[in-house]
Amino acid sequence: MSKSRYAVLASGALVLAALAGTGPAAAHDYPWCAQGGEYDYPGECAYQTYQQCLASVSGRLLYCGPNPRVAYRQAPPPRHKRRLYPD
Repeated sequence: MSKSRYAVLASGALVLAALAGTGPAAAHDYPWCAQGGEYDYPGECAYQTYQQCLASVSGRLLYCGPNPRVAYRQAPPPRHKRRLYPD
């Protein structure tokens, strides 16, 4: 095989390795949701600010509301420090 074929195979292997190393996109709960109309509760929760949500719902017979998954999230339990040496 010629050197150019090896180069193509090597670059293809690098691309496949790079694609295999990427995981799925992380889900993120944004604080504002477009609600009403065609959206079930809680709505389309894809907005970081209230202004972004308002701009998106403008003229669509929708309204903006807080994302309940963000607004009513419970605080994580307190973490206890482990002591290496007891008193």
